[in-house]
Amino acid sequence: MTLARRAVAEGLGTALLLAAVVGSGIMAERLAGGNVAIALLANTLATGGVLAAIILTFHGISGAHFNPAVTLADAFRGGFPWKEVPAYVGAQFGGALVGVALANTMFAQPVFFASHHARHGFPVLLSEFVATFGLLAVIWGCARSRKEAIPYAVATYIMGAYWFTASTSFANPAVTIARSLSDTFAGIAPSDVFGFIAMELLGALAATVLFTWIER
Repeated sequence: MTLARRAVAEGLGTALLLAAVVGSGIMAERLAGGNVAIALLANTLATGGVLAAIILTFHGISGAHFNPAVTLADAFRGGFPWKEVPAYVGAQFGGALVGVALANTMFAQPVFFASHHARHGFPVLLSEFVATFGLLAVIWGCARSRKEAIPYAVATYIMGAYWFTASTSFANPAVTIARSLSDTFAGIAPSDVFGFIAMELLGALAATVLFTWIER
């Protein structure tokens, strides 16, 4: 499989992920009648379902990273060529933007419009570290002994992390940037993006270093 085709698969999968996250957030908020818990539950279920489906769909093509933190961590561990990282990361960011644009447009919103949803402060940033650490821990743990379980393990972990973290578990730099361009339920204020991405990368690095040491 050529790099170009694998990168297209990464972009397409990431676009579908963001369409699901943002689109289900908009739908949930409209139907929940102001009940934030119900809206979050609906957003969680839709995201988890689509995430499992797209990992199953694209895993055999591109590896189904859909996340720059995962791609960088895989390269750090030696499982992915560094020379291919820019193509994957570029496709992931591009796909994320396309997915948000599609979600916004499907619900008659502007294609892109900056979010005003503030997500800052130490508890929220710590949550992003924990969320991303846990995501990479799940991936590395399953990759060692049960690769076939990765789609379900990742999807169910993210569904759980929506609820046990104060940040609702973005755990993905491409997702974070793209969600800043939708002033809807799933959005994040652009001013809070840098802190989220920093903690996501730190969480991914910490989990990767730890599991590399554990497996020696």
